[in-house]
Amino acid sequence: MAVGPALGAAVAVAVVWGYEALYRESEARRRLIEELTATRADLAAAQHTAGVLAERDRLAREIHDTLAQGLASVQLLLRAAERALPDAPEQAAGHIDRARRAAVDNLAEARSFVAALAPPALEGTTLADALERLCATTADRHRLAARFHRAGTPVPLATGHEAALLRIAQSALANTVLHAEAAGVEITLGYLDDRVTLDIVDDGRGFDPAGLPAPDPDNGGFGLAAMRARVRALGGTLTVESAPGRGTAVAARVPLAGSPDTGPDTGPATDPATGNEARP
Repeated sequence: MAVGPALGAAVAVAVVWGYEALYRESEARRRLIEELTATRADLAAAQHTAGVLAERDRLAREIHDTLAQGLASVQLLLRAAERALPDAPEQAAGHIDRARRAAVDNLAEARSFVAALAPPALEGTTLADALERLCATTADRHRLAARFHRAGTPVPLATGHEAALLRIAQSALANTVLHAEAAGVEITLGYLDDRVTLDIVDDGRGFDPAGLPAPDPDNGGFGLAAMRARVRALGGTLTVESAPGRGTAVAARVPLAGSPDTGPDTGPATDPATGNEARP
């Protein structure tokens, strides 16, 4: 008579404790699930924001290295045509024709840019051929002797590598045209065992790296940052050397697949123009 009720009470207490333990565990799991759901939502939002910022950065680089530089070239050619009128109509017509061709090329760049394709200059050709054509086009449109050289044995490059190196060459060459007052510029594409190199060297007036203004929307100045971002995205380095009266040299070093470049980057203190790089 004494053991039976005591045993029943013990069982009842154990059952109640068991249910309470299950309830607490269930609540803890529910809170954990809610926290995980909230964390997942925060992570998705953060990834979305990062993706938006990365896309904005890519768009800014593409616009600067293609459309902005092309429009600056068209502006220079039209100014030259304006100065030639009315005394030299044939010379003005030549400037206008080159400006028209520059506009056509930039229209192709814009369409390719919108379609997120590779640069039109690389369609059906190699990076070396595209750089050689870039030099020929620049020499034809401006009073600048642009020459291309290739060193080493060519190796296949990824489309991203070729596009980045072509954009760097376009940006550096545009800076030379707009600001360096150079008589000549040489572009050298080199193939080494573990990396590909791109050097753009002009004989212009150079600039003082310590006197560069900060980039701003009104005056531009984003070219070097865009070039550096392109090279860093590929694991490479960018070096810019210049001095007043001694020209400017831009050197990009990009490792081939599986060969990371461990060389130091020179930092944001220099720019491939004369105190002001391409500022559309």
